Amino acid sequence: MTDIKNLPTALKLYRAMSYAVGTMLLVFCAFIILRHGFGLGAKAETVVAQIHGLLYMIYLATVVNVWLKLRPNGGKIVGMICAGFVPFLAFFVERSTMSSLAELSSANNE
Repeated sequence: MTDIKNLPTALKLYRAMSYAVGTMLLVFCAFIILRHGFGLGAKAETVVAQIHGLLYMIYLATVVNVWLKLRPNGGKIVGMICAGFVPFLAFFVERSTMSSLAELSSANNE
């Protein structure tokens, strides 16, 4: 049985971390291009990579939290996990995940 009373918080945390990780991944990709394409920002790239890595670990914790509360199918979980390391994917997966999880949570509410 799904714990509905904690669900909104779990989804809010997932959404916030999805946007944070997706944005930091894009910033990281920009620094990779700067470093390897133009020879600039080697130290900044390292810092951004470490920040993205830390945020990704927190993001994975929010994915596990959503999984424990809602038990979505395996494909949805794989998509949520991959969204943190494929550029731009986080924004698309977050949108589809939130709509399907909202339907799942409303079905569990009834």
